[in-house]
Amino acid sequence: MTYREMTERTEAETLAAEAQSARHSRGRSIFEAEDAIRTAYQRDQDRIVHSKAFRRLGHKTQVWLAPEGDHYRVRLTHTLEVNQVARTIARALRLNEDLVEAISLGHDLGHTPFGHLGEAIVAEFHPGFKHNLQSVRVVDVLERLNLTWEVRDGIANHTWSMPMPATLEGQIARYADRIAYLNHDIDDAVRAGVLQPRELPAGTLAVLGESHSGRITTMVTDLVKRSKDLDEIAMSSEVFQAMIDTRDFLFEHVYLDRVPPATRKLVHEVITTLLEHYSVNPIPEADESQWEDDSATGDPRIAAVDYVAGMTDRYALRIFERITGRPAPAVVAMV
Repeated sequence: MTYREMTERTEAETLAAEAQSARHSRGRSIFEAEDAIRTAYQRDQDRIVHSKAFRRLGHKTQVWLAPEGDHYRVRLTHTLEVNQVARTIARALRLNEDLVEAISLGHDLGHTPFGHLGEAIVAEFHPGFKHNLQSVRVVDVLERLNLTWEVRDGIANHTWSMPMPATLEGQIARYADRIAYLNHDIDDAVRAGVLQPRELPAGTLAVLGESHSGRITTMVTDLVKRSKDLDEIAMSSEVFQAMIDTRDFLFEHVYLDRVPPATRKLVHEVITTLLEHYSVNPIPEADESQWEDDSATGDPRIAAVDYVAGMTDRYALRIFERITGRPAPAVVAMV
């Protein structure tokens, strides 16, 4: 018996009956022989962590545009916080932690520079662009990671505009993403002086709690208790509504109002300039190494979207300077 088979046997003996076991994965698009040590989902974790797209998350905006402070979240630290929340939930419910982790680590690989503002600008150039679908394109086409069906499903459907993921583990990652970003965005907003804790909605403070750790504890504990029968992953109506109210509040007071029109204009100029330039000019050969599949560059406009969406904030500014011959706009000063 191989080490992988021993792990799979342990899964069968210890996980809940409703858990998605690695042994019963729907498999990969391209057949591969099983590893002697790692399960299918463990291999997916490793492929994501070692991917180029994962490394770039360390220099991509979460909410704050390249802040000067050391402690604001970036896309990578957000990903790690999602991962830890999701693993806690999965362990409590005896679901597959390896699958949850692979989905969590890969869910934002397709995010653009400059956060959701950047995503909206790319979508103007290429209607239908969504970061979750671009994340699947990254793992399927651009880096050809050949991940399992369950991980790809969880990545594609982690946003709330999409159908619920097919696995309970994918549903956990979807909730964990929202739990993580709501709480760390409050924390960052308070640190930046944009928000005072007492300004949060009454339901947030009364139902979820008055502290960062308290809110996470409330939401995770409620979700675990509500999902213990494993029919679905869900929250109680009271906590779920408080979560929605918190999200709506942040969109109104933090996500939308925080970035002034002048900065929006500057970010729009940077991203649009790059997209238009690379839709008619070749991508530098040195940078094509981010793609494992030559067919990804077949349509110049799609190739431009892939290239620009994959950039970090600082790289986008540097390339803007290179192709325009003038200093990049001072978007980095915004906190």
